[in-house]
Amino acid sequence: MHAEPKPIAPKAADSKQAESSFKVACSNCNLRELCLPVGLNADEMQQLDGMVATRKKIKQGGHLYSSGDAFTMLYAIRTGFFKTSVVSEDGREQVTGFQMAGEIIGLDGIVSDKHNCNAIALEDAEVCVMPFNHVEDLSREIPMLQRHVHKIMSREIVRENGVMMLLANMRAEERLAAFLLNLLQRLHARGYSQSELILRMTREEIGSYLGMKLETVSRTFSKFSEDGIIEVKQKNIRILDHDKLKAIFNASTC
Repeated sequence: MHAEPKPIAPKAADSKQAESSFKVACSNCNLRELCLPVGLNADEMQQLDGMVATRKKIKQGGHLYSSGDAFTMLYAIRTGFFKTSVVSEDGREQVTGFQMAGEIIGLDGIVSDKHNCNAIALEDAEVCVMPFNHVEDLSREIPMLQRHVHKIMSREIVRENGVMMLLANMRAEERLAAFLLNLLQRLHARGYSQSELILRMTREEIGSYLGMKLETVSRTFSKFSEDGIIEVKQKNIRILDHDKLKAIFNASTC
């Protein structure tokens, strides 16, 4: 979060052929506490097992779904990283988010029954496919699941508000500090190190998300490195001084 060539995204039909589908049980998944409500009883877990239709593999650069596709499914990421993005009329890509294992994507399609962004795998990934009509039906039977779905939607609203504040009020250093701290927090919740991470996205993609030019992103990474805050080895980032990184971010909220 070594420069890799950016793969050409295959067409939707090609990516569908590359996907593999097979049944999976939520009750046996080690990520269930991240993407499902905690505290369900055995019967409720068995019902949830029936909610997940298949598991699919998406190759790096492949589309899980594209803008304009009919919305019928939600997807729980089991492994890998995704980015969501929209493309302007003149062909420019705007990255709207990065998603990782344990998170649910596809919510953008609820409002109009069509997806309004592209979801692209940044590395080989695997998702659990949940038909949205099944999620709705089961939510009526399991109040805890309904609350969890509402919580996920609310989290998306809060995230979008946070990005708006980040783009409107923060300097380049504050934006990158906030981005790294957010990634570290999310990865730590999944059992990863609090001080090391591998960036699955390119500097260009980070810049698109943070509203920064590529040169500014690279310059800010270099400054953090020169100041002894981080150590950068291509895509490998090691946090050397958490307090300084937090102080840069907190300066924008004081």
